[in-house]
Amino acid sequence: MYQDLRKDYWWPGMKFNVMQYVNKCLTCAQVKAEHQKPYGYVQTLEVPEWKWEHITMDFITKLPLTAKRHDTIWVIVVRLTKSAHFLPIRETYTSERLSELFVKEIITRHGVPVSIVTAYHPQTNGQSERTIQTLEDMLRACIIDFGGSWDDHLPLVEFSYNNSYHASIGMPPYEALYGRRCRKPVCWGGVGQKEVGSKAAVIELTEKLQLVKARMKAAQDRQKSYADKRRRPIEFEVGDQVLLKFSPWKEVIRFRKRGKLSLRFIGPFRIIARVGKVAYRLDLPDELSGIHPTFHISHLRKCLVDDVAYVPLNDIEVDERLNYIEEPVAIVDTKEKQLRNKMIRQVKVQWKHRKGFEATWETEDEMKRLYPHLFET
Repeated sequence: MYQDLRKDYWWPGMKFNVMQYVNKCLTCAQVKAEHQKPYGYVQTLEVPEWKWEHITMDFITKLPLTAKRHDTIWVIVVRLTKSAHFLPIRETYTSERLSELFVKEIITRHGVPVSIVTAYHPQTNGQSERTIQTLEDMLRACIIDFGGSWDDHLPLVEFSYNNSYHASIGMPPYEALYGRRCRKPVCWGGVGQKEVGSKAAVIELTEKLQLVKARMKAAQDRQKSYADKRRRPIEFEVGDQVLLKFSPWKEVIRFRKRGKLSLRFIGPFRIIARVGKVAYRLDLPDELSGIHPTFHISHLRKCLVDDVAYVPLNDIEVDERLNYIEEPVAIVDTKEKQLRNKMIRQVKVQWKHRKGFEATWETEDEMKRLYPHLFET
């Protein structure tokens, strides 16, 4: 804009005035990508005092469907000892079903945790993400070497992971959890009676936990120093206007409506309170009443637009994590499609996604796998 104007006009401070004008454009602020360092220094979590009191959890979805009808892995990691449980589940499990599984597999063995850090917590230091990377690599290797379904190899993968050396704690998770190395089938050394409950064993376990916590603190400080070099500080005041970043699901592309061309930011919204060092509470409209109003600073962008410049969100349906919700409502029609070598059945599905979206033709087998409740009636 400045290059176009300077050909015919000039006034003192012209370039600065043009920059201010562009910064106040709501459309530009909502769609332009960020090319600067992200906001907010890393705020590391405190090192836990005891085992299985503080955990993280995440889900690996969209895996190949196995013979046992599993397509998702629930990854649960202990923050102190780094020991993990990998639970095969289905993506369609309800929260009640997951709660029952959590009680059966975790609480009955280790007790009730004090805190749970989920995948959308912005300060996990990549704990769950790094574990998931390792798990996926191990599953790929098992499938290549042994074949079969991935859930058949999951118990041995968990055993191998928990008995592998971790640099952040300086020992395998099993040793950090139980105070001694696990007896592996590769070498059955040390067979015989062992004294487990001696005073020396308790002292050794306590010393190892102190060593683990010291190594974790050093690893966190090292990770923080690396991450902060690629970040920049910023602070907002109560009453400031900000834009909120949200991420549409990739499946939105199937609707041929926006998809990748969706807005990067929505708003503006007014800050009503500061929560901690790197989080703020926003005054969200009624359309977003189901979303928790506190957000990390990395999800916010400063907005210089006037208060009256507000785009309503009546036509957008998002969940509590600011994702588009893809949910089929009903099957309105069926047909058969002839391919080169076979005939496939298709169903026309009406989606509850965004107002005005038309129904789409989908493969019947795929819809039965993902949404079996549509075919019950």
